[in-house]
Amino acid sequence: MLLITCPWCGPRDEIEFRWGGESHIRRPTLQPSPQDEEWADYLFYRKNPKGLHRERWVHEAGCGQWFNIARDTVSHEIVEVYRMGEAHGQAVRGKRP
Repeated sequence: MLLITCPWCGPRDEIEFRWGGESHIRRPTLQPSPQDEEWADYLFYRKNPKGLHRERWVHEAGCGQWFNIARDTVSHEIVEVYRMGEAHGQAVRGKRP
């Protein structure tokens, strides 16, 4: 089981959290009208890397806040945890300052 550090509540067991998919996905602009390929890329296609991956998580059984995690998909090591809206690289490895 992973030990995830919530930016608001601190370290908690993985069962308190829900994975929310890849983070930093940009929605296509509406002006001019986006092409079908742009919408398909936005809605259905995600990276599935072997190695470092940035993901969204929510502390569902705790504070209910969404945040980002940089996690290695091979070792499951959590490299960084940071709040939504923060640029990655501002948080300490695996925990908030």
